[in-house]
Amino acid sequence: MHISSLPGKYGIGDFGEGAYRFVDFLHKANQKNWQILPLGVTGFGDSPYQCFSAFAGNPYFIDLDEFLGLNYLKQEDIDNYRLNKVNNKVDYGLLFENKMALLRTAYKNARSDLLDKLENFYVANLDWLREFCLFMSIKTKNQNKSWYDWDIAYKRYDSDRVLNFESENQDEVYFWVFTQYYFFRQWKRLKKYANKKGIKIIGDLPIYVSEDSADVWRNPGFFKLDENLLPITVAGCPPDGYTDTGQLWGNPIYDWDAMEEDNYTWWIKRVEHSFKIYDVIRIDHFRGFESYWEVEYGSETAVNGRWVQGPGLKLFDKIIEELGQLDIIVEDLGFNTPEVIKMVKESGFPNMKVLQFGFNPIYDSEHTPHKFEKNCIVYTSTHDNQTIMGWLETLPRDMYEYIVQYLKLSIDEGLNWGIIRGAWASTANIAITTMQDVLGLGDDARMNTPGSLGDNWAWRLKANQLTDDLAYKLKDLTIRYWR
Repeated sequence: MHISSLPGKYGIGDFGEGAYRFVDFLHKANQKNWQILPLGVTGFGDSPYQCFSAFAGNPYFIDLDEFLGLNYLKQEDIDNYRLNKVNNKVDYGLLFENKMALLRTAYKNARSDLLDKLENFYVANLDWLREFCLFMSIKTKNQNKSWYDWDIAYKRYDSDRVLNFESENQDEVYFWVFTQYYFFRQWKRLKKYANKKGIKIIGDLPIYVSEDSADVWRNPGFFKLDENLLPITVAGCPPDGYTDTGQLWGNPIYDWDAMEEDNYTWWIKRVEHSFKIYDVIRIDHFRGFESYWEVEYGSETAVNGRWVQGPGLKLFDKIIEELGQLDIIVEDLGFNTPEVIKMVKESGFPNMKVLQFGFNPIYDSEHTPHKFEKNCIVYTSTHDNQTIMGWLETLPRDMYEYIVQYLKLSIDEGLNWGIIRGAWASTANIAITTMQDVLGLGDDARMNTPGSLGDNWAWRLKANQLTDDLAYKLKDLTIRYWR
């Protein structure tokens, strides 16, 4: 479950009381892992897979109660800004306007007390923090336009105009330093609490970065851009059984030759930073390192693209050479060629199985439990899928009956609990479910529908749903199958 989905009183899940109660729930339920989505700063569309930085943390997750305790905010400040309309949905528009305004008020009140700490934090993290804070400061001054729509003088990170901006707008730059200082201060405190309870944090590392990001602005030479700094090609997936037009993600494509010439320094820094935040990382779209689907920039669909060879395991060999052995899970869902399968196996990293993919009309899926190899992680569903109950409700009758027979599902046990049992009883290294599936919720609680805009990334858990009975039921299942 993502941080945004936690219960709380400030419009979105955060690092406050609701997060600690959730950790307590996981501990009570005998769980050893908590998997979350990327923690980056989201923009238009609110997707955690399209962030303004591969390194910075989302200010929306900062707990405002800490500022109340420090007198950086007053209750009337918070009361003056509306942060949510309903308790179980995130309203990102309100957060953009109102929570950021509250953070600016807190910064104004805290600045004199924190200046030395902010400066020390800035210097200690200069290799990524400077570019992020400059990027966000210039973006703010440009009515939040994408960097490729800025005046030409600001499009180059090392231009005289950018250097002058930095010296003339120190207060704005340090506001963004402030957001990162408190993000990481609060997150590390929460992670330490979870670790003490025996719970590891599994983070998510997207393969690509957003076009509108500090990463592309700062490092244009590492991406396939034209002379105007616009992408030549962008990322996506070809048409498949789920969509006739493919998925057009729009992320710029890495210039892997340039990255190799630089000894993959940017990637090494990115992975090293991720392991300062998480205990384990899941690498999204791992097959894209073997070969990736690129589409001409400006295309309306992903149909007319091509497969291009990626760096393969050369990249990970270099990362491991620099950082040592790492606790990594690879997401290898989708169309996999023999070459991709070979790369995943040779990497030694556990891959993913999703029970929803294990039952198809020809009954031959590698996601069916009896076909699992041990070195894998099984999920009942993911943030991109229907919930278990939503999925079961939409299955053809013959498939539904097959699953009922295969997993011995019953109404008395709960259909959702039978699916969870199927994951827990498997030979996978780790079994993971979603809170939506634990609660037996339908598709109105779905986190994301790929390729759509609107009500994605907004679902939230209600505090009263974290009951002792629910925790003990999950605990019993976990103990039964030695999880």
